[in-house]
Amino acid sequence: MQHERIWTAALIVIGDEILSGRTQDKNVSQIALWLNVQGIRLAEVRVVPDMQDAIVEAVNALRARNDYLFTTGGIGPTHDDITVDAIAAALGVGVEHHPKAVAVLERYYATRGGATEARLRMARVPEGADLIENRMSGAPGIRIGNIFVMAGVPHITAGMLDALTGTLEGGRPVVSRTIGCWVAESEVADLLGAVEKAHAGVAIGSYPFFREGRTGANFVVRSPDAGLADACVAALTAALGDKGYQVVAEGI
Repeated sequence: MQHERIWTAALIVIGDEILSGRTQDKNVSQIALWLNVQGIRLAEVRVVPDMQDAIVEAVNALRARNDYLFTTGGIGPTHDDITVDAIAAALGVGVEHHPKAVAVLERYYATRGGATEARLRMARVPEGADLIENRMSGAPGIRIGNIFVMAGVPHITAGMLDALTGTLEGGRPVVSRTIGCWVAESEVADLLGAVEKAHAGVAIGSYPFFREGRTGANFVVRSPDAGLADACVAALTAALGDKGYQVVAEGI
């Protein structure tokens, strides 16, 4: 049996403000959703502080075991924006000002006080890197090898993702189907496992909740094949019905 190629990506979220809880990260969900549309699965996420050794270790570990690595945060104009230096160190290359990035920033800041030395820090890239267009604030993202260095501000990240749309090789997007039941997941754990085992190429996730004084769970069926997902949902619905549980289509 031929196995379908699965493309994976990892994400490193960089910033002390994330770890302190002062800033709530919104990039994980938007990057995960965007990757799925590209046919790439977000396989792991790591949050690291603004410390070069931590960033270097994470970059080298995650880029080696995934097709793509994304980072967010730490590419601004201040002294604690060290992502570029850390990635250059991880790759064993120097840091340079990208001429195109310098030109973009000079145009952008021409009527905003000029391209100061601090602002031109945002034109620094690891040697040999390409740019990711940023239509929102001028300062571009960076692409080097299988690494994509992006802003920490979600709406700027969204623009960079838009610029990358359709440029990465991936497989088929994963589709999902959801049903729900007013049942404790422990009561149907064996049933879920049996249905998943009977449907190769499908994964079933169980997400319990407590509402209105009652225990319930939503079951999410995922597969790159919509037909397989639909068949699995039908089988799971029938199996739950046979046990006397009322199934709610689309979840509760």
